Amino acid sequence: MSGFCRYMNEFMVPYILATSYFTEAEREKMTKTDPMEGLMSYAELMQFNSDVSSRAIISSMKAMSDFSNMELKKAMDALFGTVFDWDGNGGDILAFTERQAIMSEMLVRGYPQAIRDIESEYGFGFERGENVKVAETDRFILYQILPIDPHTEIRRDGKPILILPPYVLGANILGFLPRENRSYAHCFANVGIPTYIRIMKDIAVTPAVQLATGEDDARDTRIFCERIMAAHGKPVTLNGYCQGGYMAVCSLLSGELDGVVDTLITCVSPMDGTRSRGFEAFFGNLPKRFNDLMYGTKKLPNGNKVGDGTLMGWVYKLKSIEAEFPVVAFLRDLMMFNPRAGRPPKISKTAAAINYWLQNERCDLPLAVTRMSFDSYNIPVTADGTLPVKLFGRPLNFGRIQEKGIPWLICYGEKDDLVEKETALAPLDYIPAEVTAFPKGHVAIATSWSNPTSECALHARFGTQNYRGPVRFHLDQDKIVATP
Repeated sequence: MSGFCRYMNEFMVPYILATSYFTEAEREKMTKTDPMEGLMSYAELMQFNSDVSSRAIISSMKAMSDFSNMELKKAMDALFGTVFDWDGNGGDILAFTERQAIMSEMLVRGYPQAIRDIESEYGFGFERGENVKVAETDRFILYQILPIDPHTEIRRDGKPILILPPYVLGANILGFLPRENRSYAHCFANVGIPTYIRIMKDIAVTPAVQLATGEDDARDTRIFCERIMAAHGKPVTLNGYCQGGYMAVCSLLSGELDGVVDTLITCVSPMDGTRSRGFEAFFGNLPKRFNDLMYGTKKLPNGNKVGDGTLMGWVYKLKSIEAEFPVVAFLRDLMMFNPRAGRPPKISKTAAAINYWLQNERCDLPLAVTRMSFDSYNIPVTADGTLPVKLFGRPLNFGRIQEKGIPWLICYGEKDDLVEKETALAPLDYIPAEVTAFPKGHVAIATSWSNPTSECALHARFGTQNYRGPVRFHLDQDKIVATP
């Protein structure tokens, strides 16, 4: 019960937040909208809620049925083996209950403890002084990522790279487990590339971050690129991950980064959110009245408004309710600790770190930046390649990247259900770009494939298409830059 309640709380707390925002938004809307339109929208919302609830119930019943079918036979074998002294495959009842106790103990106590213990190894460790602070603005801090091996030398005349992490997912997913050779950023630094990362200051206590706009993002990126370029004498490769990639592209298209950035890499970045089949299937059934950013807006004590990162993570759970509803997630994780061949279950550092990230790395977003992402998922890119947002009052068109001759590598995950292939590869309808497909999902590039010994190592070529990983692509661009 303790374990299950924790899973239920993780689902219900964002729900309570959502109802609070919903109430505030509706209190404001009801005085400005037609009552009949409101009634019709509420009727559609009831149908939407019924559909989500039905999917949750059906998936829960299936999960319970699968669990029962798996465990009930073992329980009956154990019972018969005990009562009739019959040596069945299930052993005796004592062995059966001991196995159940081990599974429950690992889920309720062992797993949470492993997640807490991984904190000292997870992420970049900026607070531990493991990397160098280079510069800062009112909104961001620029760090240089140092190699794990102190004997590895950074090539000062090498082509530098600046990594822009996602706003919501946090930066530490790109420095996953550095000392386990599972860190996206360290994949560059560990081969001597001058590697930098832009870290957003704590939005909860930094008003400048709370009020940040897309223009602020672009201006601060330019300041950092100028600083990096001055240190290494070469233009910067700009590398955005997830939402960081979308912001990188917008900044480039605005012209604000002209002269300081000459290469672009985006990883699992949503370039046209309207092409997402998953979000279209989910939000397509939501009444238009409620597809509004104000339903996910948090008001801070100082009166500033931000996008609630916790709520955005919950929306993803709703979209994937069949796999994320508490009953399903609880039973799935419980079976993960089923002893194999009599051996006690072990919790890998990777599993612990992934869950640490999921539990602790959700960040709120500046409202203006949230609006840019919201528009990109609701308004399609036009037929001539113009994005649905503007910066500095200028239209943003994919064609500008081709006009400026900027090489672009687009990386996507073949099983990414957050940023689907069609969403990431939308620019190809307008301009040419190099594409690299990685197996697995949204964060696999930063976790699984950041291991240099993996089959899709970032510094290598791999697959039947001879794809270039982002580190390989950057190194090859450096050779091009170095050629007279």
